[in-house]
Amino acid sequence: MNKLSFLLLYRDARSGELRLLVLALVLAVAAMTAVGFFSDRVRQALVVEANQLLGADLVLASDHDLAPEFEAQAREIGLQSAHTVSFPSMVMAGTGFRLADVKAVDALYPLRGQLRISSSPEGAGDAVRGAPEPGSVWIEPRLGAELGVGPGALLQLGKLPLRVAAYLNFEPDRGVNFLGVAPRLMLNLADLEATGLVQNGARVRYRLLVAGESRAVEKFSQWLLPRLGRGEKLEEGTRQEVRSALERARRFLGLASLLTVMLAATAMAIAVNRHIQRHLDGCALLRCLGASGGEVLRLYCSQFLILGLAATLVGVALGFVTHYAFYQLLAGLFPSALPAPGGMPALQGLVLGLLLLLGFALPPLLRLYRISPLRVIRRDLGLPPPSLLAAYGLGLLVFAGLIFWMADDPRLGGSVVVAFGLALVLFLFVARGLVWGIAWLRHQNIDQPFGWRYGLASLERHAWASSLQILALALGFMALLLLTVIRSELLAAWERSVPADAPNRFIINIQPEQRQRLLEQMRPTGWKLELAPMVRGRLTKIGERAVSPADYPEDERAQSLVEREFNLSWRADLPPGNRLEAGRWFAATATGPAAAEASVEAGLARTLGIELGDELTFSIAGQPVTARVTSLRKLDWDSMRINFFVLMSPGVIDAMPASYLGNFYLPPGEAPKLGPVLQNFPNLTVIDVEAVLAQLKSVIGQTSSVVQLVFLFTLGAGLLVLHGAMISVFDERRLSLSIMRALGASRSQLRAALQGELAAIGALAGLLAAVGALLAGQVLAWRLFDLALTPAWWVLPLSVFAGVLLTVGIGRFSLAKLLSARPLEIIRSA
Repeated sequence: MNKLSFLLLYRDARSGELRLLVLALVLAVAAMTAVGFFSDRVRQALVVEANQLLGADLVLASDHDLAPEFEAQAREIGLQSAHTVSFPSMVMAGTGFRLADVKAVDALYPLRGQLRISSSPEGAGDAVRGAPEPGSVWIEPRLGAELGVGPGALLQLGKLPLRVAAYLNFEPDRGVNFLGVAPRLMLNLADLEATGLVQNGARVRYRLLVAGESRAVEKFSQWLLPRLGRGEKLEEGTRQEVRSALERARRFLGLASLLTVMLAATAMAIAVNRHIQRHLDGCALLRCLGASGGEVLRLYCSQFLILGLAATLVGVALGFVTHYAFYQLLAGLFPSALPAPGGMPALQGLVLGLLLLLGFALPPLLRLYRISPLRVIRRDLGLPPPSLLAAYGLGLLVFAGLIFWMADDPRLGGSVVVAFGLALVLFLFVARGLVWGIAWLRHQNIDQPFGWRYGLASLERHAWASSLQILALALGFMALLLLTVIRSELLAAWERSVPADAPNRFIINIQPEQRQRLLEQMRPTGWKLELAPMVRGRLTKIGERAVSPADYPEDERAQSLVEREFNLSWRADLPPGNRLEAGRWFAATATGPAAAEASVEAGLARTLGIELGDELTFSIAGQPVTARVTSLRKLDWDSMRINFFVLMSPGVIDAMPASYLGNFYLPPGEAPKLGPVLQNFPNLTVIDVEAVLAQLKSVIGQTSSVVQLVFLFTLGAGLLVLHGAMISVFDERRLSLSIMRALGASRSQLRAALQGELAAIGALAGLLAAVGALLAGQVLAWRLFDLALTPAWWVLPLSVFAGVLLTVGIGRFSLAKLLSARPLEIIRSA
């Protein structure tokens, strides 16, 4: 039996019958294992080098200076400790200036890992620990290149001149590059106060680093957790922002591979069903020669097992090679080389391939088990037994389980399973409705050419089979449209969302006494500076309920919002770029004190459960301030204007300690004028949004390259679905065309008839795919990018035309072989 299995498998492989099945299986396994190998390397890097990424065993971070008792307790337990203070600030050299990510460290930093400094920007650097000497700084090579300075040069940081001592080539707790848009400047903690940069409203982050024996670290962590106050957060292992960013990338790549698997599974279903259909007669002949149903089943199960193992191993090898391309495309985002991948992704790929094959091959194989020897004489198989329906149900359950497993998230997996199931059913019945509509139109207009009349009649006779073919073609078309047209529309919508004259410079840390002088200084330049007051406050109550991160156990964003201080402001009129979603704007004040009212951004309100009429209590400089929510606003973040989550009515927080934010549009070529304007304001930080956007675009470009590489697998799977659907059309129509030829129809008439049917199938599939792609594009724009995507209605005629062109074009190549065969040979073989 094994020898016969090999012989039959070899024969089918040489005839090309298994090509579609093998390619679909290889693509599905390769897409999943490529993402799996890459994710496994990232996971290992985060586990193995977690402490190095922190620069310690445990880090306590805060937006305010930490109480001395924390460090005292750490030292009492026997732990080492170090301090860092970080914030963004402008750095000046001569007349030039750049935004830098400033970090002040003490002599014990880092506690884990090492710094690398060198005298040249290209050097690997020498491993060191500690801080720069007082009066000196270490800078990243990028900052030196932007300012045109190197070791020995002088920089101005706030009120303090500092000398560049070396280039900072590596910093263990820097994280991946895309988290630090501005280049690093590191100074000694003893010099920080002399810079005069730590002022009210400054974005300063304080960290206490501890390291020591694991038991002591765990003891300190347990002592610390119940004592954490507002704005204080314990960081253990990998930094949260690193983990979150890489997790989002992993999930996005996982979803791309999931789409590949679903399309490949569709192609496999078509290929397996076609393969079994073509071997029914051979199985019946084996039954006539004395083989039992079990022997026939084992014979073909052996073939599929051998085929599945071979194709899966090829897919695993292809995925392993492809994941290196992922790593090369994203190499600049990682601070060091990633560890070698483990064997688990290969095992997962092997299981995926075999389960996919089992899920889609078992139901058709059961038909071979029950094949009757009478099939040699009679062509019908009778009604399918209940066990066959149970086998199809088992196959669907296996596929649903695979989706849950690959999604690695019960809610995400459930959403994908439900969405895919609904889409399949909806597409199928819509396709059936379109076929019915075509048939109705045919009956309304009988005077039609022979080709269209016969082609549409054939479409109507094979209504459900044609609907399945339209469904398969539509899935392939939709994948192609999402990969090309809709993706381009999303990018174009994102570019259009940013106004051409949007503010491209932001100024922070403006003190009240500097406001008027800054306006006067900038007035001669013609730049329109928009200023807004800002008061920092922490949300403590919503109504009578005290707010804490524990109130939002499953929402990390809500926890982060509650932990940090809000930037609050006040304004009498509705700001430009804002629109009310609910409620009313602040009531105009007459005589008497103004009512304490608040306007909240609608997304923030949904995240924290804030409703109209709620009273919000903020702690500002140690004083409670309460205001009633009278409106919810939708903000246009892409306008690049100054926006606040919470605005107060005038008179509520005006007397609180405030700083000012400013923004303006700096025309191209006028950047040199900005240095002289701001040289008398050393504490101000100017954020070049164009540089930020350029950096983000660079990261998006690298990530896009990886996603597009995964989508190449999706594209291949979509093409396989198209190919399988087209082959099934010819298999279905082969016998009917031969009978028509035997009855006297000419080749030209049959060619016209089949081309008419193919044109109708292609047009309906193209229409269905275009509608599906447009809907999917709208959902992607809304859920992922928060964009209002203008529907690209031109995709509809393009997709219909492409569907007709593709199906008829493929048909022309296949028709020649189909119509050249003798009718009697085809009828006998059928």
